[in-house]
Amino acid sequence: MPYHQKRYAAVLESLGAENVQNLEDYLNAPAEGLYRCRLVYTPSEITVTYHEYKKRDISTLKLIFNNDIEYSEKSTYRDEIDTLFSQRDDADDILIIKNLLVCDTSIANIALYRSGMWITPKTPLLKGTTRARLIEEAKIIEADIKVSELRTFSQVALLNAMIDFDVLDKCEFLL
Repeated sequence: MPYHQKRYAAVLESLGAENVQNLEDYLNAPAEGLYRCRLVYTPSEITVTYHEYKKRDISTLKLIFNNDIEYSEKSTYRDEIDTLFSQRDDADDILIIKNLLVCDTSIANIALYRSGMWITPKTPLLKGTTRARLIEEAKIIEADIKVSELRTFSQVALLNAMIDFDVLDKCEFLL
């Protein structure tokens, strides 16, 4: 939760707000089941909703090239990502490529394994909270990952708050 709190405080600061709340004071998850918590906030209000969570099985990622997409702050407005996701054809998810560099999937940051190291893109669309924690813990490192290098990696992991660091059993990149 500290990484979510830090992101929340940074967003409020960027909006000029001074009254940062403790997010944990607003949480009251259902006692049973697995739920995704959605926090929507403005400088003066926090709304919390819970949605049942079912992990998606991902074994194929369609490479989607888009040099214009921006998603540097977590937002309920995901139209650009949703539009790109609709182009996945039969793939399970997409891997967004911006300026020939690997960025993110539609739902997670990514890490790729090579030469004994897990590497995450230096310039993801969104610097997620799980990604931030794993970098701080020195479990992953940041580097530019060119799309032309994808085949040099032996494993793929997706990372977000719901799945943490999920190494995929197999992953095929589709054009």
